Amino acid sequence: MMRPYNFSAGPAAMPAEVLEEAATEMLDWHGSGMSVMEMSHRGKEFMSIRDLAEADLRDLLAIPEHFKVLFMQGGGLAENAIVPLNLSQGGAVDFVVTGSWSKKSAAEAEKYCRVHEAASNVADHHTSLPDPGQWRLSPDARYVHICSNETINGVEFHELPDLKALGSHAPLVVDFSSHVASRPVDWSRVGLAFGGAQKNLGPAGLTLVVVREDLLGKSMSPCPSAFDYATVASHQSMYNTPPTYAIYVAGLTFQWLKRQGGVAEMERRNVAKAALLYDFIDASGFYANKVAKDCRSRMNVPFFLRDEARNDAFLTGAKARGLLQLKGHKSVGGMRASIYNAMPMEGVNALVDYMRDFERTQA
Repeated sequence: MMRPYNFSAGPAAMPAEVLEEAATEMLDWHGSGMSVMEMSHRGKEFMSIRDLAEADLRDLLAIPEHFKVLFMQGGGLAENAIVPLNLSQGGAVDFVVTGSWSKKSAAEAEKYCRVHEAASNVADHHTSLPDPGQWRLSPDARYVHICSNETINGVEFHELPDLKALGSHAPLVVDFSSHVASRPVDWSRVGLAFGGAQKNLGPAGLTLVVVREDLLGKSMSPCPSAFDYATVASHQSMYNTPPTYAIYVAGLTFQWLKRQGGVAEMERRNVAKAALLYDFIDASGFYANKVAKDCRSRMNVPFFLRDEARNDAFLTGAKARGLLQLKGHKSVGGMRASIYNAMPMEGVNALVDYMRDFERTQA
């Protein structure tokens, strides 16, 4: 059966092979007589699943030994509170506001620390990235927060900033929810990275946190024990019942990624997919993308019809062609194609073919 191409921003399309494997093992995982959903999270069966998932993830992302991998819950929104509760100690925190998600992160952190806006692209409606050389970093910042890919606005840091080169000794905190595993990570520039799994890693419910060991043990007293990174790390993410099934499916996704050639191969594919779509939009007089070319997201491509009165017809026609979830976020309008790791080049080709045909019929 030919499945439609799902361009949802998240929860997003998953590799068919992963879904098929999970379906095959649904009632009986490896002869255990249990579904993974029925297993004790402390039993040997699930612990083997968790251990393999972490090992595969460390291999995929080349995570150094002095970083802890935590499997948590609450998504990126919860981490907007959990990070300052663990790292800010109520002091100053620098935020680089580049779109809707970093704006939400800063607003949430204000409950727990002194938020300082080090840079912002609000003046150009979040269509570019502020030059790191112009950031106004605080000398006493506990950390510097960025969202390295803004799913709604479609801007991406293609290279993580080097805070040391900017004269800051604060650790860099990265919300990499929407591009994790789509490209390598320069861990020498990162103190902590977090992300929800539901875009590139697996189903909703699992939150990944990768944190440098020297940042553990600094939580504020109001921090719930289940959200204290030191506690979670010392219990191997088993302090409370973790999202077991989401970890299992994420583990299957990690194995799928390794079979594809790993993160380097995914980056190559993602660059090619994004170039195909952006090049078509730029060459068209019918569609437009407003983001500066040097920071366009490879994962989330917002675009607009020049005549927005045709939006509904575009979406209706797309659905009829098996192209789903293309409506843009309500805060910005237009269209958005999310082309994460699981979206094959064939899906982007199908979208471009439809966009070309739609333009032709509307001429």
